[in-house]
Amino acid sequence: MTEHQVPARKPARPHFSSGPCAKPPGWSPDKLKTDSLGRSHRSKLGKARLQLCIDLMREVLQVPDTHRIGIVPASDTGAVEMAMWSLLGARPVTTLAWESFGAGWVTDAVKQLKIDPTVMEAPYGELPDLGAVDWSNDVVFTWNGTTSGVRVPNADWIAADRDGLAIADATSAVFAQDIDWNKVDVLTFSWQKVLGGEGAHGVLILGPRAVERLESYTPEWPLPKVFRLTKAGKLIEGVFTGATINTPSMLAVEDAIFALEWAKSVGGLEGMKARANANAAALGKIVEERAWLGHLCADPATRSNTSVCLTVEGADTDFIKKFAGLLEAENAAYDIAGYRDAPAGLRIWCGATVDTADIEALGPWLDWAWAALNS
Repeated sequence: MTEHQVPARKPARPHFSSGPCAKPPGWSPDKLKTDSLGRSHRSKLGKARLQLCIDLMREVLQVPDTHRIGIVPASDTGAVEMAMWSLLGARPVTTLAWESFGAGWVTDAVKQLKIDPTVMEAPYGELPDLGAVDWSNDVVFTWNGTTSGVRVPNADWIAADRDGLAIADATSAVFAQDIDWNKVDVLTFSWQKVLGGEGAHGVLILGPRAVERLESYTPEWPLPKVFRLTKAGKLIEGVFTGATINTPSMLAVEDAIFALEWAKSVGGLEGMKARANANAAALGKIVEERAWLGHLCADPATRSNTSVCLTVEGADTDFIKKFAGLLEAENAAYDIAGYRDAPAGLRIWCGATVDTADIEALGPWLDWAWAALNS
């Protein structure tokens, strides 16, 4: 391919954003069920659709009956902060950060809750020493660093006999990576990531140890209404059976139901993981074949298979902006510039709602943009 020769084939769906992510293949708004729209979420129908959404999440994610699943406000951020504000303060806390969202939870713990946590940090592309985590503490961490492309390799580092709670922001890990539910007391995510769902709603999954903490501990600080999970010292069970704390978008719920039913159609959790792994492998081949591309995460064992972050030889923020802009103008790739707080580079979503053929078709377009900017 010469410097300015435009590739013959474009990705059929050039949606590579890391959130909101690509819709499931075959999605269109006219495929969503609409009977619940314009109805109260407290109606029999509304509650049934919310419960179905919860049931499908449990089925696809293989969440055990010991864990409760709730739909909560404010996306994954709301779910994480609900957990932190409601649960922390009973014992010492450790916060782990190796990218911007983990750093945000550190800020919450240090500056907002003022609980003086132990902070374990690592630069973008790396992990802190997981073996040094003190599990007598409550521990807050991101399972998959969406803005760095670095994930924990597994749950082996989480102590089975821990005294503290394991609180995991897993918004770009669920439906793509293995979660050991025996090692997780709190897990959060949002539909807008690996399901390709709509934003504004989060999912909060509580294990029995987290429920026990909620029912035996009252934080020193006041809790906003949208954070309250207990009443008179008991868990508000309705939150986990579809009686949401605030009014949900039933359109977003129907969209999530569509995505979950699609997930079942491709083989459920194993099918979703296989699709993400195939996408990440296809992108890895593209990187391997180009000397000017690299992985921000050098260790394959901790490299994300969803939010894959790439380095570009000699690139600064302005170069990346132009690079991504060229591809967007050609409708060849949308939203692939790295996160604003991350080192300058590309970030390409490889979750299951992306088709591997589109990742493969992206390679020549990366060459084209690189050649155009270096000619």
